Amino acid sequence: MAYNVLMVDDSGSMRKILKKILLVSGFDLGEWWEAENGLAALKVLEDHWIDLVLSDLHMPLMNGLELLQTLKKEEKWRDVPVVFITTEANQDRLNALLALGAKSYIRKPFRPETIHIQLSQIMGAPNAQGMSLSDEGCDF
Repeated sequence: MAYNVLMVDDSGSMRKILKKILLVSGFDLGEWWEAENGLAALKVLEDHWIDLVLSDLHMPLMNGLELLQTLKKEEKWRDVPVVFITTEANQDRLNALLALGAKSYIRKPFRPETIHIQLSQIMGAPNAQGMSLSDEGCDF
């Protein structure tokens, strides 16, 4: 099953890197949507079926926390898994995201294998362990 993914990050480079990682890793990617902040993400969610939201935490206009809170209040989006990909180092803030309903978080820098394994597990993909961690991987 291919998954429609919405990537929310104010960095266009990071959005492109994550798409490339998912494609190269063998993640079953369907449609790919991008938004530069939470407000733009809500517009995409209104118009398209999204299976998974990947979001940065720190963004202008509507940050990742505000986006998560909005999604969890709306019945139509409440069950869409949200995974944060962030530089946030404060463990209390990260724990608060999980308590509010985020499925997981991945800290930058990250390894492509980490992205593939975590997202595959979250989505219940049969090949969740399909990529092995290697010393030759690179951090993003």
